[in-house]
Amino acid sequence: MNMFVDQIKIEVHAGKGGDGMVAFRREKYVPNGGPAGGDGGRGGSIILKVDEGLRTLMDFRYHRIFKAKNGGNGMSKQMTGPSAEDTIIAVPQGTTVRDLDTGEIIGDLVEKGQELVVAKGGRGGRGNIHFASAKNPAPEIAENGEPGEDHYLELELKMLADVGLIGFPSVGKSTLLSVVTGAKPKIAAYEFTTLTPNLGMVMLPDGRDFAMADMPGLIEGASKGIGLGLKFLRHIERTRVLLHLVDMSSEDPHQAIERYWQINKELANYDPELLKRPQIVVATKMDLPNSADNLAAFKADLAADKTLEKQPEIFPISAVTHQGVQQLMQLTADLLDKTPAFDSESHDKELVAEYRAAAPDKKDETDFTITKDEDGTWVLGGEKLIRLFKMTDLTHEESQLRFARQLRHMGVDDALRAKGVQDGDLVRIEKFVFEFIQ
Repeated sequence: MNMFVDQIKIEVHAGKGGDGMVAFRREKYVPNGGPAGGDGGRGGSIILKVDEGLRTLMDFRYHRIFKAKNGGNGMSKQMTGPSAEDTIIAVPQGTTVRDLDTGEIIGDLVEKGQELVVAKGGRGGRGNIHFASAKNPAPEIAENGEPGEDHYLELELKMLADVGLIGFPSVGKSTLLSVVTGAKPKIAAYEFTTLTPNLGMVMLPDGRDFAMADMPGLIEGASKGIGLGLKFLRHIERTRVLLHLVDMSSEDPHQAIERYWQINKELANYDPELLKRPQIVVATKMDLPNSADNLAAFKADLAADKTLEKQPEIFPISAVTHQGVQQLMQLTADLLDKTPAFDSESHDKELVAEYRAAAPDKKDETDFTITKDEDGTWVLGGEKLIRLFKMTDLTHEESQLRFARQLRHMGVDDALRAKGVQDGDLVRIEKFVFEFIQ
């Protein structure tokens, strides 16, 4: 069964940078020996890349956690560890990426081959060669690699179609799509036959072409989640022209106008911008007995509506007999030529013209936090402090002393005293516990 998945949540964990090394050169015939510890390699980043061959997010259904490799550790003789390869994740064209922690959209992948770094790998730690000085020519200090970024993301697919077919179930959307394109949607005489959007290419004799998609499940209340509408209304956002199909074969002559207004109401409730798209009203099933009379009543009802600024263009067709279908495609292509591409998210306040990087701004991060456990242990946290802690090689005393100086310069010591820390109190950073000494 071909399942259509258009919204998924994933975790991405970039690779940690390799650790720097503490090493020395002591060979007899090597002049100017001394510290020679190399740097660690860069950790792998996680990158989303558009793959034109994908049509759904189905590949993420059973694989939602992605981890990049860590960078290699530094080596002796000043040799840098190998950097890890980036992890490339293929996504369909039209994928929007949202950071679940902030709620912000961090990327919109619509171009062929477009890439987006969603988790940046950590830089490699520095070896002891970088810490040599006149006062300390043989330092036993090296950095651990920087942790890679972790993000929780939501991927949402919005199909890239120039033309969207909208209308109530069973008005002939799938039939029209199958006639004018190579798509083979399921067609049957009952509502909600189509459970997933179908996409096809229309090729005209004059050489023009455009992508067309049918949008299933639109009924009254679709914008509130009734039927399948809310699930697929998002795919209409990227279309430039809408073909609004209205069934003219009903026994009730006023059903067509009622359903026409219901669909437009659902579009307005979901996104008022959609009503600004050029829309052609397509009267379908004109080969059936009641259709001509119902079309006349439909036109009369529209003409009597004084709220309309402009009467919509109505084009009758029969997809079964192909009556008017080719002319409709020509008219649609002409309208596309005059219609610019819409920025479907321009009205969304959460979206900016240039997407920010997925990484948080280091200037906005919390330097440190201080809390107290029930057992009286002081607990240090904060993004900057934890990053410095993870990059400290605690196996060497000089590295420990350097970390203590970094905490002092950040103001941690003064802040602890202000909180009431006493000499000999225990202080914990993650699982590392030490004694506070005045």
